[in-house]
Amino acid sequence: MVIENEPHLRDGTPMPTLFWLIDKELRDDVSRLESEGGVHRFETMVPSERLILAHEQYAQRRTAAIVRHDLVAPSGGVGGTRVGVKCLHAHLANFLVGADDPVGALVAAQVTLPALSVERGRD
Repeated sequence: MVIENEPHLRDGTPMPTLFWLIDKELRDDVSRLESEGGVHRFETMVPSERLILAHEQYAQRRTAAIVRHDLVAPSGGVGGTRVGVKCLHAHLANFLVGADDPVGALVAAQVTLPALSVERGRD
């Protein structure tokens, strides 16, 4: 459902979005929420301290993934923003990889998440 991007594009451009939602149905569901005013609605439902913490943790995780330290580092938190909510897709992706993202948790409660199957290793 989610992929992890490198913090830089091939040409060295900083990539602020570390986690990318790739499941088409989920993307469509989240786009619907956004079109219905979800960005503003969910932002008002989350205490600002928790949102700031989610942005800081996201930025720290992205910084830890940087391989090319000679390039300009990406900045911002979830979806590249420093304040508030910019993209519900990015918050859901962050939540789905296990981050404590209160906006992502609210989005997850509003969409239909696919059943996850775990394939066990073979002996």
